[in-house]
Amino acid sequence: MLAAMDHRSLGRTGVKVSPLCLGAMMFGAIGNPDHEDSAQIIHAALDAGINFVDTADVYSAGESETIVGKALLGRRDDVVLATKFHGAMGSDPNQRGNSRRWIITECENSLRRLQTDWIDLYQVHRPDAHTTDIDETLGALSDLVHQGKIRYFGSSTFPAEEIVESHWVAETRNRERFRTEQPPYSIFARGIEKDVLPTCQRYGMGVIPWSPLNGGWLTGKYRRGEAAPADARFVRRGTFDPNNPDNARKLDLVEELLKVAADAGTSLTNLALAFVLRHPAVSSAIIGPRTMTQLTDQLPSVDVTLDDEILDRIDAIVPPGSNVSAGDAGYQSPWLAAWRRRRPATKG
Repeated sequence: MLAAMDHRSLGRTGVKVSPLCLGAMMFGAIGNPDHEDSAQIIHAALDAGINFVDTADVYSAGESETIVGKALLGRRDDVVLATKFHGAMGSDPNQRGNSRRWIITECENSLRRLQTDWIDLYQVHRPDAHTTDIDETLGALSDLVHQGKIRYFGSSTFPAEEIVESHWVAETRNRERFRTEQPPYSIFARGIEKDVLPTCQRYGMGVIPWSPLNGGWLTGKYRRGEAAPADARFVRRGTFDPNNPDNARKLDLVEELLKVAADAGTSLTNLALAFVLRHPAVSSAIIGPRTMTQLTDQLPSVDVTLDDEILDRIDAIVPPGSNVSAGDAGYQSPWLAAWRRRRPATKG
């Protein structure tokens, strides 16, 4: 059970959140399709002291928001509720992105699915700098704040330079500003330690890392020479390839980290979560359980304290500021596309 004294500040908003945030990506068709079972997991998390719930419109095409909305009936006032927009929600090319047109429309859709009058934290799920002026996005989000439909807004998986630009635009054009960033962060994905995390600290932004278990890699369910459980995420999706060079590297690192966890007197799962929570920029780490067992396995992480010796050993295994796999960065700049970085061919 998480005590009130354990709650952390969400950046400089004044809002207090539990160190673990319940992520709802696995509630719905892509994870747990049983609405009643998903609701029981949400209630168990709230009963354990979690007061922060994060979802997104694209999670199972709105089904996750619907499940969360039903589960929070009668408990809405006690929860800091976050959702996101950006991804495609239909075949219409305007049913996606970061335009004013879509933001205003999709906020109303999320409010309806969540069965609430307001969203505490409305987040831009990914950058859209190559097609949408950041002022367009900030202007629409600022209007939603002034209308009382959202309390705060934030970014997700934004590179440091775009976070900086957003704050400059907000200051110079009198907009509300991003108050949080939701980046990928784990022992295997430490690239944001170089720039994103220091930038968030500089601007007083709350940080809400996603995938602190690196998609299940840091639970120990994937082991060299052993068959992964049939219900493991990458096995269910048919994408687990132990011969992939990045995966082979992770299989080796897992063995080393299991020894560190044993010496720390905890599980690999809780070592990984405690590692993320130890960074001074982090407000709350998002856990995404699909089952009640996964939730109960992860809750004890808030009571795990990693000393400097353990942290130094982790640094020796995966150096600070590095990603084991380039794909774990969560975002690839569109400016690296060949047609954007090459002049058109000319004749003669």
